[in-house]
Formats: sequence, C-alpha cells, structure tokens
Amino acid sequence: MTEAPASLLQLDAVWAGYGESSVLRGLSLEVGCGEVVSLLGANGAGKTTTMRAITGLIPSQSGRIVFKGQNLLALPPYRRPEFGLTLAPEGRQVFPNLSVEENLALGAFNARARPYRKATLEEIYRLFPRLAERRKQPAGLMSGGEQQMLAIGRALMAKPDLLLLDEPSLGLAPKIVLSVLETISHIASRGTSILLVEQNIHAALSVSTRAYVLADGVIVGSGSPSDLQESPLLREAFLQTRDADPLASE
Repeated sequence: MTEAPASLLQLDAVWAGYGESSVLRGLSLEVGCGEVVSLLGANGAGKTTTMRAITGLIPSQSGRIVFKGQNLLALPPYRRPEFGLTLAPEGRQVFPNLSVEENLALGAFNARARPYRKATLEEIYRLFPRLAERRKQPAGLMSGGEQQMLAIGRALMAKPDLLLLDEPSLGLAPKIVLSVLETISHIASRGTSILLVEQNIHAALSVSTRAYVLADGVIVGSGSPSDLQESPLLREAFLQTRDADPLASE
C-alpha cells in the first residue's frame, strides 16, 4: 500500500469571501509534500477565492489554514512567502514598465529568498531561456506566453515549498500551454509542491497526482486523475447547461 505524503497545506472548514458575502462555505482540502494537486470547478465556484484566502489577500471568516504546521490566519499576507508559500496569480499581473529582470528580482524580496537571489535568478533563466534573452526588455512588451513564464519565474524567485498557480494556461495558444505543462512537471520533479487552479481540465489532470472538484464554495469530490476522468463529478460541477462537456475533445 502506498503511503500518503506528509501534509504540507491543510484547509479545514474555511469560510471566506468579500464583504458580507461568503464564497467559500466550509472548504477543506490538503496538499502533501511533493504533490501536484489541482482544484477544478466552473467559473464562480470559488477557485481564485481559495488562492486568495491561502495567501491572505482576502480574510478568512472562520476555519483554519495550516502550512507546515503554522496557522497562517495569524500572519499578514506579506509574511507568508517567508514560510515558503508563493502565488503566480491569474492574469499574470507583471509590472509592465519594469524589465524582466526587475520583475524577477521583486519575487525575492523576502528574507528567506534574498540571500539566494543571484543563484535563483540563474536557475530561472535556465528554466526559461526566453526570459534570459529578454532580461532587459520591459515586461509589457512581451507576449502572453512570455509573461506567464515571467509570472511563474517571479513566484519561484521566492524559493517556495508550495507554489500556487492560478489559471496558468489562460489565454495561451495550445503550443504554449504544452510548454507551461512541461514546466509545471519539471518544477514538481525538483520537489516543489503545487496547487493548481485550471479551467483546462485535460491540462490539469495530465500533470496532477490528485484533484479536488469545487462547486459553490465546497469540495464535492476528489480523487486521482484517472478516477475523475471516469467520474460524473466533473460534468455535474461544470455543466451549467446540458450542451457543454468539460471532458469532450475539442
């Protein structure tokens, strides 16, 4: 019997949202050391809200978020990267007027990462040779795929134990999506755990060890990629109408 990986991140009955509105309604999930875990669900299910709650960008109303044994709810957002938790946000959100290298340097602002900034920068350039070629170019002049590389590279500059990726394939051409997936697999192979939010179900399941299905702010199912491919859970969670199938081939 395969032993379950040690827990790295635990969300226990988390309620969170915006103002008086709760988007997450008692959400619980877990990411083990060395895992790539996907969080799947339709638009509005609460996927990005989950990422924002983990990073502290929105306050949690109740529940626990525990990372490496530390209750994160007691920590402000800017302290959380010091514990090895970083986010590559939806929409990339690079600083367009700063150069590629300046964007990357901002990822190593915390005390954990700062002493290794030069060595980590060279690692990022080996992982993304395109960024090395464009290191002096303003980020706003780069393509969407290049900006996604930059967003992931900036998050990796913090030397995370857990990397949160929010919709990394959004708006990218299929060829670039394949490159991003290869990068995710490579990052995981080096020992970095990943929590992945992704609308592209096939892409997410192709790189995941486990996945959760989210609907209306609660987890409605979980399992291995092979289990979920055969399960009606994904269709039930995604189908707002009966004329679309998230698992159908394009």
